[in-house]
Amino acid sequence: MPPSPAPGWTAWAVLPSAPPTRPDLLAEQIDGGQAFRWQRDDAGNWVGGWNDLALRLRLDPHGRLTYSAPVALQPRLPAALTTYLGLDPANSGLTDALPWRSDAHLADCLEAFPGLRILRQPFGETLLGFLCSATKQIVQIKQMMALLARRHGAPLDFAVNGEPWHRLPTWAELAQTSEADLRACLLGFRARYIHQTARFLAANPGWLEATEQAPYAEAKERLCSLSGVGEKVADCVLLFGAGRLEAFPVDTWILKALARRYGLDGWKPGQVAQFGRAHFGPLAGLAQQYLFAYERRAASESSRQGKK
Repeated sequence: MPPSPAPGWTAWAVLPSAPPTRPDLLAEQIDGGQAFRWQRDDAGNWVGGWNDLALRLRLDPHGRLTYSAPVALQPRLPAALTTYLGLDPANSGLTDALPWRSDAHLADCLEAFPGLRILRQPFGETLLGFLCSATKQIVQIKQMMALLARRHGAPLDFAVNGEPWHRLPTWAELAQTSEADLRACLLGFRARYIHQTARFLAANPGWLEATEQAPYAEAKERLCSLSGVGEKVADCVLLFGAGRLEAFPVDTWILKALARRYGLDGWKPGQVAQFGRAHFGPLAGLAQQYLFAYERRAASESSRQGKK
């Protein structure tokens, strides 16, 4: 029998636009560093959301993606979920366009994570998430985002795991929040970056929307002018929040991957990013996500074997 929906939530329904997948692939896409508002509930479902949406996700016995949402949100789904998960028809065939035929390691990455996609998240929320990310692991970023939502975001008319679900605060709301209150959300030095960015955006209405629509190079330059935003954060925001697949974020995982797999030992992040865009082409960001996922899994497997 299918699992029962939570009280006040819709029955579980298959998302028609989603091809069958595996639990590890679903986890990698929504909880592998692209987004930071997904968590497991006691039944093993994924619970999360964006903007004023919240929903549960799980796979049925056939690997089909199913969802359940608060009844009031049902009319806006599944279209919003299809877009968020990168399942729009325009994205079909992108993986096959990557240079895997001439790149054996990339081919291995694609085989390990078939169907991995780039999320299409709200631009402002993506910027907030990656401003929280400096020197932090995914679990810590999720904690900061949860505190920001609970303390400074508006509660919505439904509960998740028995607690009211809060949307993230808008940048306008963050501009009215003191740096001290931001620090209380475990942000540390990142509170200053968020506080200064919020004040800048409040003084420059429309700046964020114009940046999202600008050409890649211009959008990246604009983002890098914000407090706390370097090239890596800017590329993450553009890739995961604006669908700019030419962006190639370079973090420690990518530095290790390209040093080990492509002989780029000792290269600086800017040089690696330039190589990535040249080698992988206009879909470099999609290739980056496969490389990132593969390297993290390889490190996890190596760590488990070392403990045996």
